[in-house]
Amino acid sequence: MDLFLFTVDPGWGADVVAAGAAGIVVDWERRGKARRQLGEGTQINADTPDDLARMRAATDGRLLCRINGHGPWTGDEVDEAIARGADEILLPMVRTPDEVDRTLDLVAGRCGLGILIETQDAVDRARQLALRPLSRIYVGLNDLRIDRRSVELFRPLVDGTVDDVRAEVAQPFGVGGLTLPESGFPVPSGLLAAELVRLGTDFTFLRRSFTADMVGRDPFVEVPRLLDSVAELRDAAAAEARERRARFVAAVEAGPADLVEPAPVLEPAVVAQPA
Repeated sequence: MDLFLFTVDPGWGADVVAAGAAGIVVDWERRGKARRQLGEGTQINADTPDDLARMRAATDGRLLCRINGHGPWTGDEVDEAIARGADEILLPMVRTPDEVDRTLDLVAGRCGLGILIETQDAVDRARQLALRPLSRIYVGLNDLRIDRRSVELFRPLVDGTVDDVRAEVAQPFGVGGLTLPESGFPVPSGLLAAELVRLGTDFTFLRRSFTADMVGRDPFVEVPRLLDSVAELRDAAAAEARERRARFVAAVEAGPADLVEPAPVLEPAVVAQPA
């Protein structure tokens, strides 16, 4: 499973990628986000084109740039992201195939285009969206919860919503986010990782809590350990997988899992240097 880190810190990002993560996400999405996420406790990043260029220079890992949702500004953002070295652009808050088609036309094959399914409209149109030549599709649970006017962050993972979307997607598929195996709130990261394995998830993001959990730790130890833990889940016996699924559902039904998972932060952790 590929791991992507939201960061604009070149040293931190380069270390995490060198330790085994697949790449970096630089986040330009902020149009309308403060209004949409008012009172939700999520983070709105303030990354810039210069940040994207710095991260391109810092690592040869895959570099993704999340732009704003589709609008009159999309053409300029696409051109800027490509000029600054993005391997892929992520289009958030998709609602219609037309938005995706227009963005694909703007990209014109110069880099990959992935989309975030984080509205009910996109969930309802998942089959149509997945027919487009996209580099990846990610289900964003926070904004989907807000769009549904729900307080239950992980409900789409237990009510069949994510399973239904997954069944339509042939492109690399992502959902959720991970931190160190023994950490994670409101659902333990190990249980969430098992759920991602069950879904056949191809990639995910390192959660906001990953940076906090990494304080004083060495990424060259912890990133491989995280990847190994996912590999072990993939190799688990069917009975073990069913048991973990039952525990995950129970954790969601218990209530605390209804709390919001904060968005990824940018501040680098203070980590031990590799020997």
